[in-house]
Amino acid sequence: MNRPRLVMIGNGMAGVRTLEELLKLAPDLYDITVFGAEPHPNYNRIMLSPVLAGEQAFEDIVLNDLEWYAGHGIRLLLNRSVVKIDRRRRLVIADDGTEAAYDRLVIATGSSPFILPVPGNRLQGVIGYRDIADTRQMIDTARSHSHAVVIGGGLLGLEAANGLRQRGMQVTVVHLADWLLDRQLDRTAGQLLQEALEARGIRFRMGTHTEELLDNGEGRVCAVQFQGGEVIAADLVVMAAGIRPNVALAERAGLPCNRGILVSDTLQTNDPRIYAIGECASHRGIAYGLVAPLFDQAGVCANHLAQLGFARYQGSVVSTKLKVTGIDLFSAGDFMGGEGTESITLSDPIDGIYKKLVIKDGVLVGACLFGDTADGGWYFRQVQARTDIRHLRDRLIFGEALAAESTEPAAEPRCAEPARIPVRLLQSA
Repeated sequence: MNRPRLVMIGNGMAGVRTLEELLKLAPDLYDITVFGAEPHPNYNRIMLSPVLAGEQAFEDIVLNDLEWYAGHGIRLLLNRSVVKIDRRRRLVIADDGTEAAYDRLVIATGSSPFILPVPGNRLQGVIGYRDIADTRQMIDTARSHSHAVVIGGGLLGLEAANGLRQRGMQVTVVHLADWLLDRQLDRTAGQLLQEALEARGIRFRMGTHTEELLDNGEGRVCAVQFQGGEVIAADLVVMAAGIRPNVALAERAGLPCNRGILVSDTLQTNDPRIYAIGECASHRGIAYGLVAPLFDQAGVCANHLAQLGFARYQGSVVSTKLKVTGIDLFSAGDFMGGEGTESITLSDPIDGIYKKLVIKDGVLVGACLFGDTADGGWYFRQVQARTDIRHLRDRLIFGEALAAESTEPAAEPRCAEPARIPVRLLQSA
């Protein structure tokens, strides 16, 4: 029996999740081939931070071992990068000459770290933070060197900084913006996060431009020079200043790209035989870099590959949770607010708790939590569902349990009840 041929370019979380969903819907439909650029089976990339921090081993983060591929009859080609897509012959070609013909093709090539275009960016000891190889290099460097500089105060940068600090290195984070996680937190929460990380021994240079990486005379980085001339020691420089979708392969094949491979609501490119998902794809002008939207895309893509054809991806409301041990942080939706919104904030500096909820037209549209994220999932569900929360407004900031009480009839006024809640400052604007 000649089955249609499905080729997957990329063996990461988005691509393999698509295969998992497809195998549930149509386990015997395709003859499947997967190309993976790394020498490893599919692993949980977001768990590299606990590996760097020494909390888990590489073996612990493997999601699908080699037996999984073999058990599902999947031809897995590791350590091979696809260099050409021949759309006319419906053929993909890898760097070692391996070829695979396809009837359906899924591009899941992910993204690459953005390397700052400064002098010295190719020196030994200057790396991105993306995969197992990067993580191993950081662990090895920490055994023999002392000073690390992380460029970028986003999620990856802070996780790298925390892991290197736990490995014993002196770590400085250099960030261009005025507060950490400026795309995931407001200023108040970002400053609270910085204070918490400073208490762990991590140093910060905010609003600072990197001008040059200096050579020790043997081709290895030894220092970072900032705009203005100041220099600090650096045996290791981790670039965590953003990512760039890997679209070169798609561009060479003539597929339209604009900050990602352009896809429709069915995750198809302008070639209906070719799909793109994950960090390499641009859907309605957005290339997502968090795992939840990628898994949403995987479900839709699998639905169409299984020839069901009814699912549509309409974008995702994203949430953020920092994976630094002992620091609870959560944000979702439009947490910054703006014209036409109102914000409710709770600040408890003694216990290190800050909460901010953003409401628009009676609907919760965003949340930013620091120190107490127990209700993050509940707030996120309200944001996703666009729930009318006007009847909960006065208690919304106190979380699901207390907000639910406001829907119950009260025998008498409950005006004294908030005094039992340990809140030092409550503001509404």
